Amino acid sequence: MNKSLLILKREYLTRVRKKSFIIMTLLFPFLMAAMTILPAWLAMQDDKEERTIAVYDATGIFLGRLDGNEYTKFHYMPEEEYQKAKSDIKGSPYYAVLFIPPNILSSNRAQLFSDKQVTIDVKSMINDRLEKLIESDKKQRVIDESGIPDLEQQLAATHTNIKLDTIKVGENGETAKSSTEIAMGLGYLAGFIIYMFVLMYGMMVMRGVMEEKTNRIVEVIISSVKPMQLMFGKIVGIGLVGLTQILFWLIIGTAIVTGAKAFSGTGQVQAIETSQNLMTTPGITAAQPMQAEQQNAVMQAFDSLSNLNLPLIFGSFIFYFLGGFLIYSSIMGAIGSAVDQDEDSQQLMFPVMLPLIFSIVILFPVVKNPEGALAFWASMVPFTSPVIMMVRVPFGIPTWQLILSMSILAASIVGVIWIAGKIYRTGILMYGKKPNFKEIIKWLRYRN
Repeated sequence: MNKSLLILKREYLTRVRKKSFIIMTLLFPFLMAAMTILPAWLAMQDDKEERTIAVYDATGIFLGRLDGNEYTKFHYMPEEEYQKAKSDIKGSPYYAVLFIPPNILSSNRAQLFSDKQVTIDVKSMINDRLEKLIESDKKQRVIDESGIPDLEQQLAATHTNIKLDTIKVGENGETAKSSTEIAMGLGYLAGFIIYMFVLMYGMMVMRGVMEEKTNRIVEVIISSVKPMQLMFGKIVGIGLVGLTQILFWLIIGTAIVTGAKAFSGTGQVQAIETSQNLMTTPGITAAQPMQAEQQNAVMQAFDSLSNLNLPLIFGSFIFYFLGGFLIYSSIMGAIGSAVDQDEDSQQLMFPVMLPLIFSIVILFPVVKNPEGALAFWASMVPFTSPVIMMVRVPFGIPTWQLILSMSILAASIVGVIWIAGKIYRTGILMYGKKPNFKEIIKWLRYRN
């Protein structure tokens, strides 16, 4: 055991001292934030391109009524000019040419000509403008026929927007506000992080074993250390590296959420006070109360997050991360010991990766229905439970299901490590042979 600890210490310290590990650990939260913010910022920049849409209205009912926006304008033209612009669309100064046919009220169709595919924003804006104008005319016709001048206002007054609050009732009858959206987001994120880290650090174990085998360093090491001790120390050491990285990111994430909550709370109080003052001032609109309502929604989201069983979620995350890592890294370590080249590992890796890939494929259906049969069985199978159970935990599941899943996973870890160890101690000294599954099964029967 002491030798395993020495190997574990060496694997851990060697990797956490690497500049690449330190830089990635520090930069990753900022890279994730940039990946979230940058696309939205770039999309906003793209929307600033100025475009003019030429319009020929064969009905005459849309003339001068299509409203553009800051960057997209509509230019109305007669039929002769429309025909010329349409036939010479590439030389035209217009971004596209919109044709509104005479039968648009019955066919609900219009045509947009351009020399290249129009953007989805432009298409959506034109659709929206045409639909609203047609609906407005139809409403007005109904109002005129009914003889009720304020019919539209009466119908608008019937519009109802229900806000459904979800409340969780505890075992002792206590209640706490919850949020299905927060639970879905947290479960999806936790499952995906486990998938990503199990894959990344499992591959690290496999490549580390292959590198030592290729360099013949392992022959020197196993002269004083048993193969099982070597494999155990390497897997646990790399697992602790991954755990260190996750814990660091959790601390940063907690600090960011706490800071954002404090900032939103201060902003909410200020917005409410400001809105109360402005409500007493003549001529002020309801914009400020709307701002207070938005900030109140942010505070409710933080409250819903804090009402989740965070210690259980955090503890389950650590358990399933380590469980998934030990299972998959043991198998990958065994594969790394069985092959001499990276290319040879591909055919052995594919069937091993299938359950992990399947976990990601069913992630969204499980998030939508965490109590379904698919979610239940996938959270019991040890090769998919590390990802799938973490999706279910934030929703609150029966305790017996969690205990059963953890028990199956723990028993499977012991079995998989035992099998992987038998493969490892035979394959680590096997050179010049491309093993297949039949050959590897033979190694399991060796008594050495």
